[in-house]
Amino acid sequence: MATVNLEVSGGVGTIRLDRPPMNALNTSIQDLLREVAEEAGRREDVRSVILYGGEKVFAAGADIKEMREMDHAAMVGRSRALQESFTAVARIPKPVVAAVTGYALGGGCELALCADFRIAGDNARLGQPEILLGLIPGAGGTQRLARLIGPSRAKDLIFTGRQVTAQEALSIGLVDRVVPAAEVYEQAHAWAAKLAQGPALALRAAKESVDVGLGTDLETGLAVERNWFAGLFATEDRERGMRSFVEDGPGKANFR
Repeated sequence: MATVNLEVSGGVGTIRLDRPPMNALNTSIQDLLREVAEEAGRREDVRSVILYGGEKVFAAGADIKEMREMDHAAMVGRSRALQESFTAVARIPKPVVAAVTGYALGGGCELALCADFRIAGDNARLGQPEILLGLIPGAGGTQRLARLIGPSRAKDLIFTGRQVTAQEALSIGLVDRVVPAAEVYEQAHAWAAKLAQGPALALRAAKESVDVGLGTDLETGLAVERNWFAGLFATEDRERGMRSFVEDGPGKANFR
């Protein structure tokens, strides 16, 4: 049965796509993805999140057979829900890492773009091939990809529909680390577990400040940062972190 699961252990929540063989993102999976992302955002026992498609493939894109049956009117109604499911992932107020193995194409690449950090296996291939169907990316690819790697490189991938290897993805900033395919989840979990021990509200503040700032002017972004910075002085974690720094030195605080 095709599904999206949230598995939680040690403060790390793994959002696992499970629709063999290629994790094609049909409407059912999209809706489940939104529900699970919102759950991960709400749960206090989830301090960081991994996006994972399994050992062989992250997500090979949308379900083309399903999309082929949809006309203009149907897609007008569906396109907002499609974007909102991915936006729900991008708005998880906690650190999110994508653990990418195998194909991350179309919607799969767009889902990886919703993470804060991307670890790819050496077997990964990423791209936005929608142009080869006479379409453009519709789940945020034209916007998030350009913001991540710059407009020229984004247009290259979107205009041609070509796939890039893990190493090229690393060289253009599409992924942040390349590791042996068998180590992808382990490496992603180590990154997520480390951040799960950090100050949750400060991490949320940092993520929101960066993300909101990227979508607005400098003055507004600075105001968001300023408000969060001052607000964190009301938290127990701020007191705990400063006390630990003074008494024990940097990097030794235990946050709650």
